[in-house]
Amino acid sequence: MDKMMDNRWFLRITALLLAFLLFFSVQAEDNSTGSTDTSRVSEVIEDVDLEIYHDNDLMVSGVPKTADLYLTGPVSIVQAALQLEDFTLFVDLRNLPLGEHQVPIQTENVSDQLTSRVDPAFVNVVIEERVSQEFRIDPDINDRMLAEGFVLDEVTVEPETVVVTGPKSMIDAISFVKATVSGEQGVNESFTTAARVRVLAEDLTKLENAEIEPEEVEVAVKVVEYSKTVPVRIEATGNVGVGISINNWTTSTKEIRIYGPKTVVDEMTEYVVEVDAASITAEDSTVDVELSIPTGASAVSPAQVTVEAEVVSDDSAQLPVD
Repeated sequence: MDKMMDNRWFLRITALLLAFLLFFSVQAEDNSTGSTDTSRVSEVIEDVDLEIYHDNDLMVSGVPKTADLYLTGPVSIVQAALQLEDFTLFVDLRNLPLGEHQVPIQTENVSDQLTSRVDPAFVNVVIEERVSQEFRIDPDINDRMLAEGFVLDEVTVEPETVVVTGPKSMIDAISFVKATVSGEQGVNESFTTAARVRVLAEDLTKLENAEIEPEEVEVAVKVVEYSKTVPVRIEATGNVGVGISINNWTTSTKEIRIYGPKTVVDEMTEYVVEVDAASITAEDSTVDVELSIPTGASAVSPAQVTVEAEVVSDDSAQLPVD
């Protein structure tokens, strides 16, 4: 063994082998490093919630609800970020005065081994005074919900007012505060329902960033059958009894309300009360008349009227001689 160690060729061959071993070791390390570099990937996380840091006494508009986050880096780190989603996107407005500003969207808790980019990178925001104002609610219902022959008699809302809070510019733009009733068609009776409150501009567009208290109200809808009143005209039929004559007919009921489809009811200009003259006697000059329902209508009110005759005795009438 000692002789072999003293041999120059043995030492040279051993040194050459060691050199080869060191060369391939370094080459493998370089390849490993290159493999790591080529395993970098890029991913996009869409619709990440966007946080807003600001003074609670102020109102902010113009900030989108979400933004897209682009991440580039080693596969394992990117995949971990996708799974955990422990990062935050935010805009910091705490030290800005009232007015319009362009501010960057910032990231928080993104690994230092990743390169990140946010789309959009900047947002235009408006910081305004926070204002609250009370508004009266206008209940709104579509007449097309009602069955044919029925109309709205009254619509009430409880409570009658709401408090709207938002940026001053938005509060100033409010023209209408509506509680809209929706539902199936063919309604033929009164009902009460819940309705959400909306704040609208003059052109009826919905105003965003409005805090409404309460957001929902109760709307009572009174539905009645279509009707109208017409004057009464008395018309006698039949023959008056012997020994009396009638100078005039009167009734305390001056008008009759007729119910039914609008096309039918609107054609009627009066209600004729027919009285049988033979029912009047010298002793009883009043008669109760049951009112008939006109063709095409559904009802009349009242259903009965009292008619009084102005009776005059006819002294010239002679009884037949036996």
